[in-house]
Amino acid sequence: MNKDKQLKAILPSGFQDTWGDALLLKKKLLGIIERNFIKFGFSPLETSPMELSSIIGNSLAEDAENPMAGIFTYDENGTDVSLRYDLSQGFIRFYSQNYLDLPNPYKRYQIGTVFRREKPGNGRYKSFGQCDVDIIGKFDKKQANAELCNIISSTFLEMGLKKSDFVINVSNRKIVQGLMQDLKIVDDKQRQKVLRAIDKLDKPGFGIKGVEELLKKERTDASGAVTLGANLSDEQASKIIEFLKVKDLNQLKKQIDNETTQEGIKELEELFEVLKYGEYADQVKFDSAKIRGLDIYTGWIVETNLKFDVTNPKGKIIDPGSCCSGGEYLVTKFKGDPFLGSGVSIGIDRLVFCLLQKKEIEAKESKPVLICVMEESYLEKYYEILNYLRQNNINSEIFLESKKKLSKQLDYANRRKLPVAIICGENEFKDNTFTLKNLLGSKGNNQTTVTKEKLIDEIRKFI
Repeated sequence: MNKDKQLKAILPSGFQDTWGDALLLKKKLLGIIERNFIKFGFSPLETSPMELSSIIGNSLAEDAENPMAGIFTYDENGTDVSLRYDLSQGFIRFYSQNYLDLPNPYKRYQIGTVFRREKPGNGRYKSFGQCDVDIIGKFDKKQANAELCNIISSTFLEMGLKKSDFVINVSNRKIVQGLMQDLKIVDDKQRQKVLRAIDKLDKPGFGIKGVEELLKKERTDASGAVTLGANLSDEQASKIIEFLKVKDLNQLKKQIDNETTQEGIKELEELFEVLKYGEYADQVKFDSAKIRGLDIYTGWIVETNLKFDVTNPKGKIIDPGSCCSGGEYLVTKFKGDPFLGSGVSIGIDRLVFCLLQKKEIEAKESKPVLICVMEESYLEKYYEILNYLRQNNINSEIFLESKKKLSKQLDYANRRKLPVAIICGENEFKDNTFTLKNLLGSKGNNQTTVTKEKLIDEIRKFI
C-alpha cells in the first residue's frame, strides 16, 4: 500500500480513549455511584442512545438560528434522529410511554454515554458518561430535592472526598423569574438569554463583567468573537448584577418583594428545613448565581463544585465546572397532564479528570499471577495449576508463547507490573512443589519454593 494512503491511527477531536489509572478510577467511582443510587431506593433503567430529534428538542441550543447546533443529528430515511445529549430526554419519553405501568413516584437511575457537538477542553468532551437519578410523578418537592442533595453528599464522600473538598450550591429558578417580572423582561428569547448569561458567571473569562456584557448588547471575547447579548437596559442589567452579589437568603427575601421570587425563597427555606433531618445539611449552600443554562428547569436547581485546585495538562489551574448538577422540571411536551420531575446528573468523566489529581484517591488493579511455561511438554500440568488458582479465586494467567525464554516471560510480567510469577520445571514437578518469584520485591532473596498445600496462602501474601 502507498504510504501516503495509509490510515493514521488518531481520534477525532473531542473524543478520548480511557485506560490505565483513569479507567481503573472510573470503574471504581461507577461502582460507588451505582451502589449509592441503589441504597437510596432508585431502580435501574436503560434507554436508547438515539431518539427522534423532535423528542430531544433544542433546549441545549444557544444559537436561535441553529437550534440543533450542539446535537449530533442524522437523516434516517427521511426522519431526523439524534444521538442523546443527556439521559433526561430519553427518560422523560420512556416515562410518558409507560407511566401507567410504573410506580408513582417513579425513582430511576441510569448510567450511560451522551454526545454533544461542543468545543472540547479542560475535562470537557464531545462524548462523556453521565450518571443520573430522577424522581418523576407525584411527590413532595422539598423531600425529593433534599434526598437528591443527600445522595450527592453520600456519593462524593464515599468516593474519598472530604467535606471540605466540595460544596452543593442550590437556588430556585422562581427567584430570578420574579426579578425578571419586576424588570419587565417578558420576551421568552430575551429571558432565556438572561438565564444563559447568568449561568456563565463562573465560567473562565467571564465573571461579573462578562455577564454584564451578555446582559446588554454584546460581548467580544479574547479571540474577537462576538456574542449577541440580551439587550437589556443599563438599569435592568444593573439590577440583575446586584442580585447576583447577594448570597444570603434572608437578605434576598427583604430585597425582592415579588410573589414568584418569594415562592422560590420559601421553597428553598423548606428544603433547608428537611435537610436538617439528614446528615449532610452543612454541605448545601444557597447561591443566587446558580441558575443552570438549560431552559427545562422550573424551580429548585443544584450545582456541585469542587473546592480543590484542578490543573490542565500544562499545569495551569482551571475551573472544571460543576461535577454534579440538575434541578426540578415540569414535563408538558407530551399529550396528557403535565408531570413533575426532579433529578441530578454526575459527570463521571469530568469527575475522573479532577480526582486523578487527588493523590489520596486511587484505584488499584487486581492483577493476575503469571504461570511461566518452562517446558512445552509440561503444558497440561501448567493448565492444572491455572485451573487450581482460578478455583481458589486467584486471578491468574498462563504465558501464551510456550517457546519464549524465561527472561522474556518475566519481562512481560514486569511490564505489566504483575505481583508474582510461578516457575515450575522438571525438578518442581518431580517434587510436587512450586517456585514463586516476587516480582515487586527488591532484588536478591525474592524467590521461595512451597508445596501445593501452602501455595494459595503464599500467593495471597503477594497480591
